[in-house]
Amino acid sequence: MGSVTELLTHLTLWHWVGLGIILLSLEVAVGTFDLLWVAVGAFVTALFALIIPAPAGAWQGQLVFFGVSAVAFVILGRTVFRGLRHRASTHPNLNDRMTTMVGQRGEARSPFQHGKGRVRIGDTEWQASQSDDSDIALGDEVVVTGAEGSTLTVRRAQASAA
Repeated sequence: MGSVTELLTHLTLWHWVGLGIILLSLEVAVGTFDLLWVAVGAFVTALFALIIPAPAGAWQGQLVFFGVSAVAFVILGRTVFRGLRHRASTHPNLNDRMTTMVGQRGEARSPFQHGKGRVRIGDTEWQASQSDDSDIALGDEVVVTGAEGSTLTVRRAQASAA
């Protein structure tokens, strides 16, 4: 027990900064957000050790301050800052090219047989399947209604009144 007490009597603000960095590194690996708040508690304790001189800033006071601040930050992180865990994306289909194609118009590049064919959307040809029972012939205008894997689901576009 004496060796632990001897080790703790030499706590400095750099020990707390080091602990905070270690906890942040673990947080990056784990990604729970809980270690983030404990790391913030360690950094705040480093400020406490810098500002409050000994004997009030002795190792016992630093450990108590760290315990209280770490618990307080974890509680704040789980209540006030809980939105950080589940940030809503402003672009939910950013990396889903097939979903972004819904509603686009293209041209049938082959006649559809058994509900399957090829369409050209922009400068790319895609495999496609029909979403309805209409006949799609070569050159017909189609509208993308969905996608399954790398196959677009299309229907023939409605004829526009001229």
